[in-house]
Amino acid sequence: MVNGTLSHIDFSVSDLEKSILFYDTLLPALGYRRWRQSAWGLEYPDGSVFGIDLRPAETGIGRSYNRYEPGPHHLAFNVDADAAVDAIFERMREAGAEVADAPANYGGQPGYGSHYYAVFFFDPDGFKVEVVHSIGFEV
Repeated sequence: MVNGTLSHIDFSVSDLEKSILFYDTLLPALGYRRWRQSAWGLEYPDGSVFGIDLRPAETGIGRSYNRYEPGPHHLAFNVDADAAVDAIFERMREAGAEVADAPANYGGQPGYGSHYYAVFFFDPDGFKVEVVHSIGFEV
């Protein structure tokens, strides 16, 4: 049987310790459990797991992340209420995370549903991460 849920994503990071601090602040607030020094998992209702793993990047490449080059633009995590977006915003801000866009409702704009309350951060390598509560999302 095919169910299409995500299995895992690995990030190559320039500074493993800085990235661990960022993701270890964000991911437990989203229900992820840390299972190794640089890996977290979220269990799906069917018992499968979505994992996020950090790996040291190759040195000497001299390239920072540019979300407008080919590849992922950003990663978004769902939460169940606007208050959860606000709580994660405060938690990340207190931890010193770089806020790209403070919490706001983008609902009613083209490409969004009736309610789309989100906050955006940059991880230590400049990868954009979003936390969103949406209602009536347009696909």
